[in-house]
Amino acid sequence: MTQEDVQHLGDVIIEKIKTIYDPEIPVDIYELGLIYDVMISEDNDVKILMTLTSPNCPVAETLPMEVEEKVKTIEDVKDAEVEITFDPAWSQDMMSEEAKLELGFL
Repeated sequence: MTQEDVQHLGDVIIEKIKTIYDPEIPVDIYELGLIYDVMISEDNDVKILMTLTSPNCPVAETLPMEVEEKVKTIEDVKDAEVEITFDPAWSQDMMSEEAKLELGFL
């Protein structure tokens, strides 16, 4: 897989992640800044490092599973795993300009 292929797959994964919304905030989880990293191995296994808006987030159980399931539907992805971290803790500063605008923070 060339660097271009990996970049393209990364873009496809991000587009798929952008279809997942936080149930309490009308903004997708990528624009909210919940996705810290997307790693693609040579075998097309994908590992996603993400956080939640808080450790007590009501979707703490289901949201990572939803991310895994959706990413696994991408044709070139062999497997997907989501790891949750709270380091660094999520804050509104991690939101994209688009998300801040959407939520009236700008």
